[in-house]
Amino acid sequence: MPHRITLIASLFAGLIVSFASVAADMEYLENLYRDLHANPELSFEEEQTAQKMASELRTAGFAVTENVGGHGVVGILENGSGPTVLIRADMDALPIEEKTGKPYASQIIAKGRDGQPTPVMHACGHDIHMSVFVGVARDMASTQDSWSGTLVMIAQPAEERSGGAKAMLADGLFERFPRPDYNLAIHVASDMVAGNVGAVSGYAMANVDSVDVVIRGLGGHGAYPNRGKDPVVLAAEMVMALQTIVSREISPLEPAVVTVGSIHGGSQHNIIPDEVKLQLTLRSYSSEVRNQTIAAIRRLAEHMGRAHGLPDERLPIVTVLDEHTPAAYNNPELTARIMQVFTRVLGGDRITEISKEMVGEDFGRYGSVSPNIPSLMFRLGTVSQAAMDEAVASGEPLPGLHSAFFAPDYEPTIRTGVLAMTEAAKELLEPNAGQ
Repeated sequence: MPHRITLIASLFAGLIVSFASVAADMEYLENLYRDLHANPELSFEEEQTAQKMASELRTAGFAVTENVGGHGVVGILENGSGPTVLIRADMDALPIEEKTGKPYASQIIAKGRDGQPTPVMHACGHDIHMSVFVGVARDMASTQDSWSGTLVMIAQPAEERSGGAKAMLADGLFERFPRPDYNLAIHVASDMVAGNVGAVSGYAMANVDSVDVVIRGLGGHGAYPNRGKDPVVLAAEMVMALQTIVSREISPLEPAVVTVGSIHGGSQHNIIPDEVKLQLTLRSYSSEVRNQTIAAIRRLAEHMGRAHGLPDERLPIVTVLDEHTPAAYNNPELTARIMQVFTRVLGGDRITEISKEMVGEDFGRYGSVSPNIPSLMFRLGTVSQAAMDEAVASGEPLPGLHSAFFAPDYEPTIRTGVLAMTEAAKELLEPNAGQ
């Protein structure tokens, strides 16, 4: 019994220290957040942001390596024997013109993916992720007497274009640096009250694939359609046929999405074009459904082209882009363990029940290496209680992620994120033997 009382007293003492540590750091982290928000950088262009993250980790006492897989940053804090825990934050922003009206709103214009100037905004919360990341690094470095093991903190580029995690792994992330026993990350939620957290056990986010389909025909005068092969008609039929893949080929028990996000073809009313281009996004959880969907698209494209009388050399071309994002899977045992920590630290009334989603997140790559590494990405609320109450009363939807109007209530969001992630990391690391 005395040992149990001592252990409980130690846990409460640790929580008090954590609350005090986070509170003392808030002014610094809020300033950092506003700076990051006002100075966003696009995927693969995060040079200045990466330098800020590297500087913050060095100042906290981490051994830092830059330019891992592009602009990736890796910080290592070794603190005796014990497990290795990886914490990841993403750094890139989006080509969106901000319309929040905030005094720290982004005014940045950068060169977009197409080479043209574009406004840039942190519309997906990566500025929150980085602010929490820095707060956790500072907290963990200042409380090394309470834990033992190795902390690996990575600032990842290019999450929005699904290339950052892949590039860091290809550059030897798990060979050049300690291989983690656990992976942790957060992602903000635009429909959850700030100060709340939630997590899905098992599949949380989806496989994502981008597919280009070029439908070729034989162009000519619009008055003589019989003299050509009209790719517009074939494209129209194919758009509808693609919808039958999910409804008639995939098991009703398996989630899947096939969305045609773009269709382009032709230049004038009376001209039948030579080709029409479709851009598709595919979503699934399992590899089997992903492969089945891609195979069905190829089959439909080929045989519908033949049905329209196209020769082999003019059949539709289906290209799966090298931008695949694997499904993010939250290890059930790890999820249950960490959610118990959150309930203890934050209180049960601040745990929000959430559902899995069909959005993509390349954090899943870190856990899907062989052998698999238990991983967890939990969601962090960003909406003020007043804004949530107003949305519920009015029926008007809140600005979502990737919206020009997305503006987190950043103080309670960052405060909760730092406390939750710090306690999650300490749960997985060994208690310091000298405590």
